Amino acid sequence: MLKIWGRKNSINVQKVMWTVAELGVEAERVDAGMAHGIVGEPWYADANPNRLVPTIDDDGVVLWESNVIVRYLAQKHGDGRFCPANIVTRFDAERWMDWQGTVLWPALRPLFIALIRTLPQQRDAAVISKGESLSLSALRILDARLSNRTFLAGDAFSMGDIPAAATVHRWYALDIDHPDLPNVLRWYGLMRERPPFRRIVMTPLS
Repeated sequence: MLKIWGRKNSINVQKVMWTVAELGVEAERVDAGMAHGIVGEPWYADANPNRLVPTIDDDGVVLWESNVIVRYLAQKHGDGRFCPANIVTRFDAERWMDWQGTVLWPALRPLFIALIRTLPQQRDAAVISKGESLSLSALRILDARLSNRTFLAGDAFSMGDIPAAATVHRWYALDIDHPDLPNVLRWYGLMRERPPFRRIVMTPLS
């Protein structure tokens, strides 16, 4: 059975658990990271030298890096649905998965940390202002992308939507100004219609 180490409030673990739920894959999740510990154990470092979550063990296949895990599971179990069979569509989806990890999440993460994991009296207004600005700039790229397509890689939901949608949910859940992004909002509405997204990703931020 697929085993997943990671706490359920981690965005990276949520990506993997959402994928598992969409694919109908049987899996066991073990709380790990932050207050749950485990990541500091020597055996865990052997599996994941970064000592981060998630890490999976799929009958001896050990992987870390959430977007890689999403790709792996989509390829293995998706029958061409979540990992597109068409090579151009597939790498279009992969491009937006990488963009989430290199542009969107790095822009939003400091804002998330400042507003959710930092005491009010310790918050840095400059960090918050910069995070809002950078996040909005990235989301405007996403809004432009979605202006002429239903999903990030075309007309069908795919693995390409999962990392960005998990991140966009956090942006909407933060107590900040949310300027009008009509295409992002429409697409986010489609994500909200998916039961696994509501159950796994749309949880209180912590």
